[in-house]
Amino acid sequence: MTTDNRLRRWRMVLGGDAEQSCGGLSGHDQRMDNALAALYGGGAGQGRGRPASGGERSAGLQSSAPDVARWLGDIREFFPTSVVQVMQRDAVERLNLRQLLLEPELLSAVEPDVHLVGTLLSLNRLMPEETKQTARQVVRKVVDDLESKLAQGFRAAVTGALNRAARTNRPLPRDIDWNRTIRANLKHYQPEHRTVVPERLIGYARAAKTVKRDVILAIDQSGSMAASVVYASLFGAVLASMRALKTSLVVFDTAVVDLTAQLTDPVDVLFGTQLGGGTDINRAIAYSQSLITRPTDSIFILISDLYEGGVRDEMLRRMADLCAAGVQCIVLLALSDEGAPAYDKHNAAALAELGVPAFACTPDRFGPLMAAAIERRDLAPFAAAN
Repeated sequence: MTTDNRLRRWRMVLGGDAEQSCGGLSGHDQRMDNALAALYGGGAGQGRGRPASGGERSAGLQSSAPDVARWLGDIREFFPTSVVQVMQRDAVERLNLRQLLLEPELLSAVEPDVHLVGTLLSLNRLMPEETKQTARQVVRKVVDDLESKLAQGFRAAVTGALNRAARTNRPLPRDIDWNRTIRANLKHYQPEHRTVVPERLIGYARAAKTVKRDVILAIDQSGSMAASVVYASLFGAVLASMRALKTSLVVFDTAVVDLTAQLTDPVDVLFGTQLGGGTDINRAIAYSQSLITRPTDSIFILISDLYEGGVRDEMLRRMADLCAAGVQCIVLLALSDEGAPAYDKHNAAALAELGVPAFACTPDRFGPLMAAAIERRDLAPFAAAN
């Protein structure tokens, strides 16, 4: 790398403070720097990322859709999609652009991602009708993209678990569970041949076309759970499409809304949520209990950061009752790529004492998690990985 290129890069990183030592910018570089300065500051006398004194900036995104739309077009020209999504997120948080996202012209210029969907859902009740259609198109694009990346592997993991859930002593060769078969036939070990003679085969029976498991997803729709709501809605729709499962989905804040009827389309589910507000986990568990008719064949997944605004003792008692009845209960502190959020550690510890694991789960691990739950395998490895 030449000295000029090195100085140019340092000038882009440091902003206007480095003008004298690193030299000025022109053309494409100047336009790129202006786009960065509009969001992060970086004019003369201020470093990149530090606002100018008195809150002034060398450039800015004024409160009008044309200025923001022009800026959105610039950053899409200068930076890769992953960087654009980060800058958009920062713009919404730093410059309070939520109100401008209610304008359809601006929405059409935005690079869609999970976090933008969360922002749009939090504004759902405020949107004028002409904006809602554009917002649905943005959300649809994100959901379709996530489905193409995640749904096939998730469906395969769950289907495989359902096929393996029933055992048989007359399995097809491809369905033999060799680990269990060998353990069951160790008494038939032949030293002279150094092998086990399997007098009894143990294997997996192919799932019959009946409902094998009931799955209840209860999703906390407080603002901090936005990404989890998006992913859970997608996975809920996939689960609902599988005839061997009976899937119910409820979202809650201080009230509980049953969105099971909308599970044919995750976009409909998402627009049925209202991000923000308080949290009454106890009420959500009480409603979920009313949906359970086959406790030993039911999986209850609570997706929440566990900050309870309802009656804590009642919440814990209800979870204990579910476990005692044979329901497999799991708490996901988050279902997203960001890792574990801030959460109520006292409630998580209390649930752990009841035998209910509480941990964060990335979207790519949710399929294996569901498979383990269906087969009633130990979930400790999933908790240990977080």
